Amino acid sequence: MRLAGKVAVVTGAGQGMGRAIAQRFADEGATVVAVDLNEEAAKQTLAGKDGKHLARSVNVADSAAIDKLFAEIKRDLGTVDVLVNNAGVGSVDQFADIPDATWERVIGVNLNGAFYCARAAVKQMQEAKGGAIVNISSTSAVSGDGPAHYCASKAALMGLTRGMAKELAPKKIRVNTLVPGPTNTPMMQGIPQEWADAIIAGVPMGRMAEPEDIAKVAVFLASDDSGFVTGQNLAVNGGSAFL
Repeated sequence: MRLAGKVAVVTGAGQGMGRAIAQRFADEGATVVAVDLNEEAAKQTLAGKDGKHLARSVNVADSAAIDKLFAEIKRDLGTVDVLVNNAGVGSVDQFADIPDATWERVIGVNLNGAFYCARAAVKQMQEAKGGAIVNISSTSAVSGDGPAHYCASKAALMGLTRGMAKELAPKKIRVNTLVPGPTNTPMMQGIPQEWADAIIAGVPMGRMAEPEDIAKVAVFLASDDSGFVTGQNLAVNGGSAFL
């Protein structure tokens, strides 16, 4: 088991990619902290999994709440070894119609939330002399296929990864971006079928990713198998965009 003995925090773990990642991590031996606004969904993610896992309802855009969460994890489970910043939100507003509150919410969760979680995790990883952080971005960050505020937040996450990776590499803390293409998540399942058909038509491999496709790569980036990999944008998109 590639994550045996590690404490891993996964945000947005109540459904979709986050749920698949949290479950795969647990199967690989990690003690998982599933974080989601919906605590019951987070609990369902870890139901039936062996180990002392935790499910917590926390708004990742709340800096004080994140600091409190990581202090609790350290007290109850020990220092964090792995962080997956997966929590994300979006909207379908046209650019000129994006309200301030929507812009602030998207940036607050997708970018600020990743920063708050990473900052708290890094403080513990420095004590432990190592760790791995996986930031979940999107091919929309490169292609621009999506609402502008969502694209901006996900592109900024790639820049955050690169800056963190260079600074933290001497401390044996690796930071990478996992960049999914279209993925069969509840968010995508809610779009009209003609939109889905058009999206799939743009994927050379002829289908959307499944959440498990993303989870398998997250395990690689979190484990010692990628011990010399940092500062990278690793696309999992069936060839729909090249980074």
